[in-house]
Amino acid sequence: MNIFRNIKELPEFKNAVITIGSFDGVHTGHQKILARVKSLAEELDGESIVITFYPHPRQIVDPSGQELSILNTLDEKLALLKKFGIKNVVVIPFSFEFSRQAPREYIENFIIACFHPKYVVIGYDHRFGLNRGGNIELLKDYEKPNGFKVVEIPKQEIDDITISSTKIRNALLSGDIQEANLFLNQPYLLTGKVVHGDKIGSKLGYPTANLQIEEKEKLIPTEGVYAVSIEIDELPFEGMMYIGKRPTVTNQTNVGIEINIFDFNQNIYDKTITIHILKYLRSDIRFNNLEELKDQLKIDEKNAQIALEAIHNDTPRKAKVTIAILNYNGSELLESYLPMIEYSSAKYDVDVMVIDNKSEDLSVDYIKEWHPEINVIELTKNYGFAGGYNKGLKDVNTDYIVIINSDVLVTENWLDPILDAMEADQKLGIVQPMILSLEEKSKFEYAGAAGGFIDYFGYPFCRGRIFDTVEPNNNQYNTDTEVFWASGATMVCKTSLFKGLGGFDASFFAHQEEIDLCWRAKQAGYQVKCIVSSKVFHLGGGTLDYNNPKKDYLNFRNNLYLLTKNEALGKLLWLIPAKLVLDGLAGLKFLLAGKPQSTLAIIKAHLRFYVNLPFVFEQRNKDHIKIEKCRIDKPNMKGRYLGSVTWKYFMEGKNTFTSLGYNINK
Repeated sequence: MNIFRNIKELPEFKNAVITIGSFDGVHTGHQKILARVKSLAEELDGESIVITFYPHPRQIVDPSGQELSILNTLDEKLALLKKFGIKNVVVIPFSFEFSRQAPREYIENFIIACFHPKYVVIGYDHRFGLNRGGNIELLKDYEKPNGFKVVEIPKQEIDDITISSTKIRNALLSGDIQEANLFLNQPYLLTGKVVHGDKIGSKLGYPTANLQIEEKEKLIPTEGVYAVSIEIDELPFEGMMYIGKRPTVTNQTNVGIEINIFDFNQNIYDKTITIHILKYLRSDIRFNNLEELKDQLKIDEKNAQIALEAIHNDTPRKAKVTIAILNYNGSELLESYLPMIEYSSAKYDVDVMVIDNKSEDLSVDYIKEWHPEINVIELTKNYGFAGGYNKGLKDVNTDYIVIINSDVLVTENWLDPILDAMEADQKLGIVQPMILSLEEKSKFEYAGAAGGFIDYFGYPFCRGRIFDTVEPNNNQYNTDTEVFWASGATMVCKTSLFKGLGGFDASFFAHQEEIDLCWRAKQAGYQVKCIVSSKVFHLGGGTLDYNNPKKDYLNFRNNLYLLTKNEALGKLLWLIPAKLVLDGLAGLKFLLAGKPQSTLAIIKAHLRFYVNLPFVFEQRNKDHIKIEKCRIDKPNMKGRYLGSVTWKYFMEGKNTFTSLGYNINK
């Protein structure tokens, strides 16, 4: 993280996404703002910037004149901002002169002149400038002329920052550490230097590190004994902490802080350490003698260890898999199918996220109101299927990613057989379930059926669906099978593989990008499978109608992209001209069927492909470098049909997978 303390020496930030505030405590409300800044900066390939102030502005201009207790020292705040993924922090030395800027002067000479932002992210009640006279509406007046956009985080997301901070302070002063940590969404911190004491703790068998905190405004919790964790040179330890005036051994008036670190005997004098306060154990007590104090310390140690063990047991396990649902104007689909997602696994810990492609309906509002536990990634425009998933999944670090359409109804524990198989076989990189039709549950569904294949000329088809012919499910494909591609309607991918390959190719926008991803995975030696004991139901056409000419355009254009990127160069010399002829015949068929818009879509697809051909070859070269880095074995082309599915279907009338005579065991 870059830290800047001189506003006159700032660099030229690229696509700056900024937020401004004191961020005292970096509590849950602040964290919502920081998450939005971070996601916007990543989406734009820009820079996240937090502009904060030191000292706290209220210490300079507070009209009430009341003494302010701060929740974070500057160093603690900077460490937390780094923890939450912020790349740049600008610390403004707050002065009376700075506070006298008129709101428009503040916007023009400070925000715009110094940062040239693309986005300004602020809470709903943000005020700025002289007498806090500036507000969001005034800031929005500058959006269009200066090329930035204001993103307001609404009240229901962050609550009132002043109330939250006040509640945290009150909780700390009353010993309610659990409530304070709940609002903070992290343990309360004390950071200071270890100094020499009078060594009474060592005489009692409980040596302590005496903590000296530099900033006198730092809020110290109520006097008593606490269970804590301790960070020393970035290494974690555990112990108990005493805050008080040591009434048993001295008559001091100042509050001291002493930490007994369990199983620790190193010299840490003059080191700066950080204390994470986890639980309040008891209030301060005056004992009659040191022997009584020693007996109590034994009890405190046991209680601290019990508390720490309970905290460890209550800490949620890291999720194994992230279920990611891409959404665009799908509020009705989300209402219908999202509730079942939580029943996806009985064995594995699952996170659920919705990536919203700048919906214009109430999708995001619905999720935040009815499913607040689900993380929503709000993109600033519609990046399509490929680009939307790439941007939304950028920060996911679970072992597996589930890519699933918003119009898919899952069955209970559908993930378990898939994840069992992937855990058992490291070469198994991508898997799909059996995909059945939601409208006709006895039939396979167009988008994936029982696994995807591809013919010699690059035409994709499925076990259970060839072109427009969808088969009924009579258990004829009830075997787990290695396939060539898995459906983007529902697929599970190793996260390391997805990211290692660079995710989907965003130039596809939508359609066949999943085939491209699977083909690249197979070139790296991975397997792609359909696990038929796992079943889901797909509405089909819920996001884009199968008869939409736009879908025709994307399918024909993307098929040309797919082949150019992945086929052998020698084969492309005759295959691309052959595709021109074959696609021309398809266009003629559409025309005779009374679908001139689909014919026009094919012509546009070919023209776009030829214009973009240099860029497709450039992407091919980039992909091959990534494939080599991901390689675990020789290329695996299982699932490739060496005949022509077009000839079989249209000339021989073979309209089922079985009738093709393809041997899936070869």
